[in-house]
Amino acid sequence: MAGILDTVDQRTQLVGENRLEILMFRLAGRQLFAINVFKVQEVLQLPKLTLMPQRHAFVCGVVNLRGQTLPVIDLSQAIGMRPLQPGPDSTIIVTEYNRSVQAFLVGGVDRIVNMNWEAIMPPPTSAGRQHYLTAITKVDDKLVEVIDVEKVLAEIVPYNARVSGDKLADPVLARARGREVLLVDDSSVALAQLRDTLSQLGVKLHVASDGLKALRLLKGWADAGEDVCKKLLMVFTDAEMPEMDGYRLTTEIRGDARLRQLYVVLHTSLSGSFNESMVKKVGCDNFLSKFQPDRLVDVVKQRLLLDAASA
Repeated sequence: MAGILDTVDQRTQLVGENRLEILMFRLAGRQLFAINVFKVQEVLQLPKLTLMPQRHAFVCGVVNLRGQTLPVIDLSQAIGMRPLQPGPDSTIIVTEYNRSVQAFLVGGVDRIVNMNWEAIMPPPTSAGRQHYLTAITKVDDKLVEVIDVEKVLAEIVPYNARVSGDKLADPVLARARGREVLLVDDSSVALAQLRDTLSQLGVKLHVASDGLKALRLLKGWADAGEDVCKKLLMVFTDAEMPEMDGYRLTTEIRGDARLRQLYVVLHTSLSGSFNESMVKKVGCDNFLSKFQPDRLVDVVKQRLLLDAASA
């Protein structure tokens, strides 16, 4: 099973091309679901499962994988569907999100499909599982629902948006008050974390749910005669989003003379080692893994110091 995954070198060829690969799978029914291959480490048969006392209702137990203990999460139950029954023939998808590794119990893996982000659309408001979806698409005329894994994980281990008191006491951060910041993300959980953290700095927030909406907003300001690079202190963008991803958004920003000096931070749950190389490729100014409030404030401070140095 693990052999279906591509190498990181092959995946990087998609960056900046507004393309992605999705791993499709089923849960407790015929419906197809998917997650981005970038977040998948391997797919394998369920190893020996150890039950843990007082575990979360969505956690089946833990497995030992090459010396690493990983929680196994019933993804079907976590998104409100019928629970799966783990057994020796069960399949798990091992993923990395926000610097943590976990395994998801699934009903069976279908295949990997290479797609354009333009074919990935936000879920309709009528979608029954919209609460746990970031997007939908179609493959061979079959509906595929892309799961908001960040939301699933946040319900198991709630995120912390509180900034340390010593960080907030830094006088440099006082310069952030009243400044404007653009947040670009399709995950309601990630946007809530950004809002909760940045609101402690007194900044004014603008929000876009995907890269295309963000680009239209930026160009609209520029077309109206605003100096966008002075208007915005910085842009935080997710990597994977419907219609236009964060890598392509950054490429488009750098290609517009009115926008290219914007300070762009890639704010993502994808693995750090992969993204550090991608930041250089597409021209981001910084990289930040999600759900690190103190580190997020450090990045804002770095930007403020650069702003003061160039004044």
